[in-house]
Amino acid sequence: MPVTSLPVSKCQFPCQPLVEENTLSLTQLQSLVASLASTSYSQLFGSQSVGKHVRHIIEHYQTLLAGYTNAPHVDQIDYEQRLREEALEESPAVAANTINALHSALHALNDKPADAPLILNYPVGHEGHAYPLASSLGRELAFLTSHTVHHMALIRLLCDTLSVTVPKDFGVHPSTLRHWRQCDH
Repeated sequence: MPVTSLPVSKCQFPCQPLVEENTLSLTQLQSLVASLASTSYSQLFGSQSVGKHVRHIIEHYQTLLAGYTNAPHVDQIDYEQRLREEALEESPAVAANTINALHSALHALNDKPADAPLILNYPVGHEGHAYPLASSLGRELAFLTSHTVHHMALIRLLCDTLSVTVPKDFGVHPSTLRHWRQCDH
């Protein structure tokens, strides 16, 4: 079968469905975070804690939102240049409030075009060279959905160790949730 290329024309859809997927996951995360005591939230299991994963998730969203400031100009993002703010991994209240702020910032992207160009600076090697990779706002929102769900699945395992019950759909990708709904009907 011959390989065909995608049409070069602009995709004409807004980011709203991608924003919805991200906010669904962040809402689940915020609910869990708000329910945890500080001791459980920051309890270390080796080098990991629920709080460390939550901080990591939050800071990826902050990086994208900070990098997408001058649309439609090409903006640059570099997920390795995060703040790594300790308060986000130590205080569930700080994390929950920050997630709440992310909701508002993400909703502001609803009507933005999914094909709004971005440059992802992807560091490689020991010298810190970064490869500028063409991306888009929609592609990065899709990445963040998967990235967030991946870390939420790890958080689920930590919660099991803490004897904290999480909902059945916590840390499950939206595509899997859709599949489950189809199977139920």
